Amino acid sequence: MGRHSDGKRRLLVPAVATGLVVVLGVAAWVTVSAVRSRPTCVQPAKVLVTASADIAPALSLVARDLDLSCGSVEVQTREAASAAERLAMSDGSPRPQVWVPDSTLALRRAHRLGAGDVPESGASVASSPVVLATAEDVVKGIGWPERSPTWADVLGAPGAVPGMSDPARDAVGALALLGLKESVRAAPEPAGAYVALLRRVSANTLGAETDLIARLPGSSGSGGTASVTAFPASENSVLRHNVEDQSSPLVAVYATAVPTLDYPFAELGGITPQQRPIVDALRDAVLGDAGADAIAKTGLRAAGGQALRDHTDDPRVSPPGIRTANLPPAGSVDELLNQWAGVNLSARVQVLVDVSGSMNAQVPGTGLNRMQVSMQATEKALHLFKPTTQLRMLAFSTRLDGDKDYRELLPMASVAQHLSSGALQRLAQVKAMPDGGTGLYDSVLDAYRTARREWEPGRLNLVIVLTDGRNEDAHSISREEALAELTKLQDPHRPIPLIGVGIGPDADKAELDQLTAATGGQAFLAPDPAKITDVFFGALSRIAGG
Repeated sequence: MGRHSDGKRRLLVPAVATGLVVVLGVAAWVTVSAVRSRPTCVQPAKVLVTASADIAPALSLVARDLDLSCGSVEVQTREAASAAERLAMSDGSPRPQVWVPDSTLALRRAHRLGAGDVPESGASVASSPVVLATAEDVVKGIGWPERSPTWADVLGAPGAVPGMSDPARDAVGALALLGLKESVRAAPEPAGAYVALLRRVSANTLGAETDLIARLPGSSGSGGTASVTAFPASENSVLRHNVEDQSSPLVAVYATAVPTLDYPFAELGGITPQQRPIVDALRDAVLGDAGADAIAKTGLRAAGGQALRDHTDDPRVSPPGIRTANLPPAGSVDELLNQWAGVNLSARVQVLVDVSGSMNAQVPGTGLNRMQVSMQATEKALHLFKPTTQLRMLAFSTRLDGDKDYRELLPMASVAQHLSSGALQRLAQVKAMPDGGTGLYDSVLDAYRTARREWEPGRLNLVIVLTDGRNEDAHSISREEALAELTKLQDPHRPIPLIGVGIGPDADKAELDQLTAATGGQAFLAPDPAKITDVFFGALSRIAGG
């Protein structure tokens, strides 16, 4: 698989065994001369095309056969994220007239970065499914080739070590997040399972598919680092890898929930009248029969997902047409990427847990009370944070420590330290105070002030409160005073969202909404305390994305 970089790479030319194009040692750009010597051609026009490495060979083949009266086409390969940044920067380098990245996501990225002449969509000239490229021995262990495994099957298989290219820069990684989320949909706690899966995958997140292939078991480039046995990749890159390295073949595992790479043909601003007929001719040819023939030689699929070659020589890929989900709106993709970033960011967290008398209420169907189910959810949630996350836990009711309504359960320390020092056992022993009320306002405000004093850059700074009621401390400040104080403590450059989790039917959602809104946070409600784990996990997942 070619590394997505601006250095030398392998491109594609017809190969007898598979029909894939493989050009070795070619520099990062290819000029296709299409000048016709005619008396009227005084000043030939040149059209520069920037393209992803896997579609560039097809564009070169098409351009080579264009019948141009006076002009030329230059096809330059560049990784999509880098191309988007260059287009937005206008750094003085030659500006292309056409851009064909691997995904519409790249067009959106460039547009958002400020490249106003880049459209947010373009006609798809080819496609390649995003698959889970899996070591052959892993899929054989779960029934392949007799049965077609799912992503969930692979990720749960013995010996599966997942990895991924950086979704913040690579369309394959970004689209794969949809497949990862779908793979845990049937889990008892999908939100928590998704966060845990992201944690697992993030341990092997690298910049390019090439890096991940180098860490395949048996690969010559592994260098003793952890081996990766399953990672999202384009189907096209799996085909190329299996041709180039038959010692460690990969099996493509498909998921209809993951949109394909769509290779949009984007015409950029500044096309001159002399360049216009060349751009039109190239576009028409790429979208026509000539384009289909060229694309077939590269191993890519047609824009609609139809396979243009049987690949009978490689049973590890699926030849039929693939119908996958459409590319989601930009906001949905942003949410996935924000969540990925949040999950991979260490946090500094103050957690307040209600231990008032009402937390002794029984939760129907569980044999447990609200206190017990809340602490179980909290224990599980510890595993959702990165081991480097710093966390302090406080119990609150009324007058728990002299005049204070709260006391410390766990000191500020890393999650790794808590888990290794018996914190789970201590949390399991926490009891509700039989006659205690809910000292919500003073406790939240003091915890928030502490978080403000201890704010750390480079971390997700949070205050989380779990409660089953409303403020019951007659001697505390009023709600209006609490809201005013929280508002004064806000610093847009040092955000600390307050997250409220209401437990049971008596929790005051309106009160939590007001408190959390003052900090840019959010409130969540679990009317059925038996569902507190799902709600808490969902809240933490949302926090990670926010």
